Amino acid sequence: MSPTITFEATDEEKETLKAYCEQEGRTQTDILRSYIRSLKRKIRADGT
Repeated sequence: MSPTITFEATDEEKETLKAYCEQEGRTQTDILRSYIRSLKRKIRADGT
């Protein structure tokens, strides 16, 4: 099992994530993993 990441979010942020997941038909985990992967690509794009 992968390590768990826990963080605090406002009610508004949680609702935004929930609405986006429903719109896209994807889980919160899938959306957050996808976003983290996109950060890795951005780091590479900056040359670091």
